[in-house]
Amino acid sequence: MNPLLQINNLSLHFIAESGTVNALKNITLAVNKGEVVALVGESGSGKSVTSLSILQLLPSPPAKFTTGTILFSENGTDVSDLLKRSRHEMQDIRGNKIAMIFQEPMTSLNPVLTCGDQVMEAILLHKKVSKTAAKQQTISWFEKVKLPTPVAVFDRYPHQLSGGQKQRVMIAMAMCCEPALLICDEPTTALDVTVQKTILQLIKELQEQLNMGVIFITHDLGVVAEIADRAVVMYKGEIVEQNTVKEIFTNPQHPYTKALLACRPVNHERGKRLPVVSDFLGEKIEKSILNTEVKKPEGSEILLSAQNLSVWFPVNKTLFGKASSYTKAVDAVSFEVYKGETLGLVGESGCGKTTLGRALLRLIEPTSGKIIYNGVDLTAKKRNELRSLRKEVQIVFQDPYSSLNPRITIGAAIAEPMKVHGILPTDKQRKDKVTELLEKVNLKAEHFNRYPHEFSGGQRQRIVIARALALNPSFIVCDESVSALDVSVQAQVLNLINDLKKEFGFTVIFISHDLSVVRYISDRILVMNMGKIEESGNADAIYFTPQSDYTKKLIASIPKGLPVR
Repeated sequence: MNPLLQINNLSLHFIAESGTVNALKNITLAVNKGEVVALVGESGSGKSVTSLSILQLLPSPPAKFTTGTILFSENGTDVSDLLKRSRHEMQDIRGNKIAMIFQEPMTSLNPVLTCGDQVMEAILLHKKVSKTAAKQQTISWFEKVKLPTPVAVFDRYPHQLSGGQKQRVMIAMAMCCEPALLICDEPTTALDVTVQKTILQLIKELQEQLNMGVIFITHDLGVVAEIADRAVVMYKGEIVEQNTVKEIFTNPQHPYTKALLACRPVNHERGKRLPVVSDFLGEKIEKSILNTEVKKPEGSEILLSAQNLSVWFPVNKTLFGKASSYTKAVDAVSFEVYKGETLGLVGESGCGKTTLGRALLRLIEPTSGKIIYNGVDLTAKKRNELRSLRKEVQIVFQDPYSSLNPRITIGAAIAEPMKVHGILPTDKQRKDKVTELLEKVNLKAEHFNRYPHEFSGGQRQRIVIARALALNPSFIVCDESVSALDVSVQAQVLNLINDLKKEFGFTVIFISHDLSVVRYISDRILVMNMGKIEESGNADAIYFTPQSDYTKKLIASIPKGLPVR
């Protein structure tokens, strides 16, 4: 009996103006029916390129396969090399026999079609059913992936859903045709821990019911321990180790695997410098790492306060266009942020975290309430009066790809706000500053002239962090700023935020669904639930002795992983 998928000695390079980039080097791995194989490794290690190769989704040129085969056998007997399939034959395979959940749901969904229509399209393409039956199946899948009000979500457009809800639509779309092989490229990255747990259980249940093979790409080793049977560790386009999950966790052989396991914030004291991959491999990657703890804010000077802040969105309107009901995304929230502190903001997808973060910067207009920043009422300011404030306050957005202009290089994107606000007198000095920032977030000087599409998801996330730091702001809102990063790069970025905080003294609101990361980096934590503050307090107190049942549920849902020897 043949494996469901067998990749043999696969090598791939990209032809670029600057030369040839070897993306995969002699990759060999197998996936059997009913087996979950996790692909683990840093951003840019070749995980996503491997998955895109299976479905022949890499444009050629610049991609060129030099050696290897990708053998697919749905029934265990008939074997087909996917690299030799025509474009028309691959169309029948994609979404039907092999389906994929992509890394960035915000850019994978069509903004001009409703979510229901997009899932229905996949069902109608591959199944011989009526439109009515396809609609019923779509709503049924929306229920299975725990979307709130599935019938209403059917008629909503992607921009009307939260990041986590969009991810669940993508999961429904991938699973609706019951494929033999499911490729999950960071499918739970945008999800809070409780929904993540539900989705992982759902994937596992469906995989067992359908005897489906799964390739699960993730940077979260806790998730690997929860769902996978075997783990394949990738580094710089090569497989450095593969074994059962238990063996990988309890007896890692390669220094790189040991490094990945050691980088998880859950294993470390709050504020202590996190180890990074370079510590284990003897490579000098990071610069200006200061081995210090996060300092608690000195004194009690309030930098920003929200007073009864509400953001309501109209849902239904009367015949005369007046709103008859609202979604209360943020509902009469009040809190303070002290100078120099890191305030963590956690909660489930759709609880109002991102809306609150954007409302504080007036990127979304509040319905009522006040925002006082440095003694100034921002809600009383007109939009044109806020321009000078933009230099002081910055945001790192949740989806790095949609927040970068695809037509300008990343160097120009980082330098642009510096030019607008008159920072540094010449283009040459600004370019030098951008190069310095790129190196601080573990990118290289030669990346200056590359475009956003030439980077992995994790690398794009680091680019937008560098752009936010370019203006030396006093206050930064980080909206899921490390959610797309693998554990080693996440460790570097968390260390970097702590270092820069010590150097520049800025204040941070850190929004995340990952409570272990929030506890590690925050002085205080606010827990949000359905638009309101559920609980607040010292980071360790919230994490280790939560009072609210909701907070206890969030903490119980965190993937702990296997104990490391």
